[in-house]
Amino acid sequence: MMGSTNVFRMRLPATSANLGSGFDAAAVALNLFLEIEAETAERFSISATGQDSDLCSRIENNLILGIYQRILKENGKSARPLAIRMDNQIALGMGCGSSAAGRLAAIAMAVHFGRLEWCPQRILEEACALEGHPDNAAACWLGGFVAAASEGRKVHVARVIPPKAWCAIVVLPPESLATSKARAVLPTTYTSVDVVASIQAVSMLGLAFEQGRGDLLRIAMKDRIHQPYRLEICPMLPRLLPLAGTAGILGVCLSGAGPAVLVIVDGESDIAAASNAILESLAGLPHPQLITSRFEETGAEKSFRQNG
Repeated sequence: MMGSTNVFRMRLPATSANLGSGFDAAAVALNLFLEIEAETAERFSISATGQDSDLCSRIENNLILGIYQRILKENGKSARPLAIRMDNQIALGMGCGSSAAGRLAAIAMAVHFGRLEWCPQRILEEACALEGHPDNAAACWLGGFVAAASEGRKVHVARVIPPKAWCAIVVLPPESLATSKARAVLPTTYTSVDVVASIQAVSMLGLAFEQGRGDLLRIAMKDRIHQPYRLEICPMLPRLLPLAGTAGILGVCLSGAGPAVLVIVDGESDIAAASNAILESLAGLPHPQLITSRFEETGAEKSFRQNG
């Protein structure tokens, strides 16, 4: 299955999961990327540029190297040292899918350099198992908008291409948030009223993306399962949620577990007005970084196949 093992190149998109009502089930790929190149070497090394380059370039406790080595060891292969070069546009610890991109990159490198006979579906399922939920990994691997469900280790994915006109503004606060902390604030039980409201919203979410129904996003992205419990640890969210339906903004939600917030805008002509509305709503909070993005149709799987 694999071709030359000399050089490995891969481009993995950022993702925004949950999208409000699609908790642990829905995500969309963004055209912000982790670009990675690797080749065998005498010792491990990482040269990183872009977002959080200092963290990305560390050898010890490195997510990508740790998974690469573990996968090969578990499959009876030696972990050949790699010289890795990466350019990273995905902010770490913000809820933009950095861990999913890193895990997929590590698994794909192990398959490539270890000559493992793994198909793309197995790579995806391994990443989903490591993530603990399938949404981010599926969107990163396949691109577009995905709805994903796990059945044991098996992962089922439905995918659509988002409307080309829609844009995203990712609002990044100065401080990151550990996913474990964001998970810890969630309750263990919910009322039937909240569950029904969530089912109603998420039932429209995929159809809104598939049909380009921007008028439905404000309702389809409403959530009672995770966002209400994360308001205190994600202080931008309560300020920005009321913007849905104004200034060309179709919907607002936490990006993944936060603290970043995803704002979906009707079109490029609305970005300036939407950005001004965001900044006005966040007055008094630490100044955020606004990153404008489009939704990405192509996932990391294409890059993996090109290495074959």
